[in-house]
Amino acid sequence: MTNTIRLFVAAALPPALKKHLSEAVGHFTDPVIRVLPEENLHLTLYFIGNVPPSELPRIKQSIQQVAQNHAPFTLELEQTEPGPKPKSPRLIWARFAQSTPFENLSRDLTNALAPQPPARQKAIAHITLARFRKDKPAPKGLPNIAPDTPVSLAVDTIGLWQSEITSPHPRYSVLETYSLSQNQ
Repeated sequence: MTNTIRLFVAAALPPALKKHLSEAVGHFTDPVIRVLPEENLHLTLYFIGNVPPSELPRIKQSIQQVAQNHAPFTLELEQTEPGPKPKSPRLIWARFAQSTPFENLSRDLTNALAPQPPARQKAIAHITLARFRKDKPAPKGLPNIAPDTPVSLAVDTIGLWQSEITSPHPRYSVLETYSLSQNQ
């Protein structure tokens, strides 16, 4: 079997936002729900997948080029809710309001990094907070929780992250960071 590494592009979260999201997911108490550890919370922009280590220089260069063409932006949290499909959820996520800068950055990363860019669905800015156990039916009647006060996430840096599959949760590490630095 070939030696590969599992990679994705994401934005790190500040400690205050991680704390807020950990408190919000505490409202979901069904035993079918497996809450992710705070250190695993991040905003995914593009999942690359398993690649040979020899691809790292090309991937890093592509991310750098995309980052240079995008300005920093801010996302506004709409609510914490079951998703991605309300009628058949498989996780709990913190969903942010629609953001054209987020959608453009996600699209450009996909176009730069995907071997064959897929027919594009609209990117939804979100942070996965918990997953449902696959061996049990999804819980019903879960709440949607809007923040009491505005909650935002400033995105001015993105990173190339590595995921190592471990139990009970994967372990993530940031390999390199890139500043969003569009000059206009």
